[in-house]
Amino acid sequence: MSDELDELVATICSGRQAVEGSPRTALASLFGSRFMKAREKDAQIRDAFGLAKSDGDESVPYAGLINPDNPPSGPYGGTSLVWFPAATSSLIGLGVGTRGLSPDEGILTRPGHRRRIAALRRYLARLGVDAWSKPDPAALGTFVPKVVTDRFADWDPAFRKYGAEMYCFARVPSDHLLARRAVQAFVDLYAYERGWKPLKAAEAEYNALQGALRQDLFRHSTAADANSLIRERRFVVLQGPPGTGKTRLAEEIRRTFFDNRGMTVQFHPSITYEDFVIGLSPRTNEGSLQFVVRPGSLLESSMAATDAPFLLVIDEINRADLSKVLGEAIYLFEADEVGGENARKVRLSHPFAGSTEFSLPPNLFVIATMNTADRSIATMDLAIRRRFAFVNVPPDRSVLERQGSQLALRVFDRLTEVFVEHSPDDGMDLLPGHAYFLGNDDRTLRQRFRHELLPLLDDYLRQGILGAATAELFAVRDQIEDEVNNEAP
Repeated sequence: MSDELDELVATICSGRQAVEGSPRTALASLFGSRFMKAREKDAQIRDAFGLAKSDGDESVPYAGLINPDNPPSGPYGGTSLVWFPAATSSLIGLGVGTRGLSPDEGILTRPGHRRRIAALRRYLARLGVDAWSKPDPAALGTFVPKVVTDRFADWDPAFRKYGAEMYCFARVPSDHLLARRAVQAFVDLYAYERGWKPLKAAEAEYNALQGALRQDLFRHSTAADANSLIRERRFVVLQGPPGTGKTRLAEEIRRTFFDNRGMTVQFHPSITYEDFVIGLSPRTNEGSLQFVVRPGSLLESSMAATDAPFLLVIDEINRADLSKVLGEAIYLFEADEVGGENARKVRLSHPFAGSTEFSLPPNLFVIATMNTADRSIATMDLAIRRRFAFVNVPPDRSVLERQGSQLALRVFDRLTEVFVEHSPDDGMDLLPGHAYFLGNDDRTLRQRFRHELLPLLDDYLRQGILGAATAELFAVRDQIEDEVNNEAP
């Protein structure tokens, strides 16, 4: 069934062949069909398709929506939704007017807008739509890179004139259904930033996009992805906030890709070199005390990896003093120099199995987990960090979608919105993982919110670790508490 958005898509796909006046008509039709008619006053329509009719004209034709506080013609400021026509198609995107950020500084400088733009690019890429986004929409001194303009050569005039102002765009596909999804993504994201709510007929499509963008706010890796990296880099760290399933992912990799061959060791402040590498253990023999050499987890894993791949899982690796725990063994953690004649070797503090030399076997792989939210733990020093590859394990909304609880999704989305919208980049490490939102039923979920999620948020608030986002977090925290306390009998 065709609707007004389809008419807009058809106009955009027509490129320069669009009928004169059709861009303005198609844009105006969105108000009263997709968004409330009253919202038309919050948008100024620009239709400059009459420009550049001749190849020699330096003007660049475009059409789109801009902030209504701008003059009715000429240069404008703030963020805009525009498309630039080519011969048979168009480049659609978001940009800043040549007069600068005003009157939309609040949108363009907000962390949430920057993060949603990156999520939009990832969403479009998953659809197979060629897209690009600038790391910072407000960075007017940053031009579209040449490697990008070369990919979109049909719009070279637009880049020459507006390359500093364009911050997210995509080539509109020739396939109508895919073109609709691309255009809808830009239209509905622009509406979201402007605070326009969709009408009932468009609500499901609008909400589905917002859910997809929330999922694409974070880069997710599967167990297969992580396993491929382990096989290539040998030493890998899974890092992320609490409750994102890092340990579960490590165990899944061991079961699925190592035939359950492996062992897990938990690091903590008291673990020592003797526990992990090698040490002496007291033993009584006929009334006398003797000390025998005891292999640590690393040596035990190495012996087990003689004949087949073996996975050593180090849980909470950053809770230990790694320099002391690893000692000289850190020298061995070089992926390209494990096994073979040129394998790295170290001299052990005690002889073991008839030798004081030790090297890692080629069948040994190490995966560690690291909590990024615990600010009491020192970060991994660079000498150790460079020996590991890192995989981010963020909260995963799709897990909650599969669970099917609207309560869990509603609370998760509220909380995620606060972090995404307002928190600094390092504050994103504190976003509670999806495990806090899992439960067999809504009663179990409310109990989890009451006794696990709310205490965690209260701890964040006491420490003031979200800075400017504290007031917003307070409001959402109280919303969650009210929902928990208003449980139906």
